[in-house]
Amino acid sequence: MIPAAFQNRATGAREARLFRWGLVPSWARDLAIGNRLINAQAETAATKPAFRAAFRKRRCLILADGFYEWKKEGRYKQPFHIRLRDGHPLALAGLWEHWEGPEDTPIDSCTILTATPNMLLRPLHHRMAVILPASAYDRWLDLDVHEVERLQLLLRPYPAEAMTAYPVSTRVNSPAHDSSALGEPLPPASP
Repeated sequence: MIPAAFQNRATGAREARLFRWGLVPSWARDLAIGNRLINAQAETAATKPAFRAAFRKRRCLILADGFYEWKKEGRYKQPFHIRLRDGHPLALAGLWEHWEGPEDTPIDSCTILTATPNMLLRPLHHRMAVILPASAYDRWLDLDVHEVERLQLLLRPYPAEAMTAYPVSTRVNSPAHDSSALGEPLPPASP
């Protein structure tokens, strides 16, 4: 479960709640599809069947203090924590859906939009989460904005100079470990 903010169509007010990470389209037969839809490419989300309705009607800001990527070094993968240099929280561009299961158990789920990486993340991964600046929040959440081109202008790599990435413990590789200490930098290697 991850926190996200969105605009409530009925009230017009902004709300925040926990969403299941891994978008489950309203037409899906079961939840399993969400396991493959944790991310959506910003360049094609408006046209892909799994994402296009949400792109037009259900956009959200996924709230985080940072995220992880893994750099492959031979057979080993070193995790890196990525965050804003100033330490402020991130608002990742996201899409959400409401799904009614066979047991009438409603599920609200979301996906994170990704773009080509900036210079900081390029050595780590071929994609990066779209981080929206505060100046873009209103347009992204505005349910009256339907023009795909206008929205896609917001979906670009965040400036590398405003971010930092550093290696962290491989303990982040296991969901059994859940602590804010996982985001702490590794101590410098001894000479």
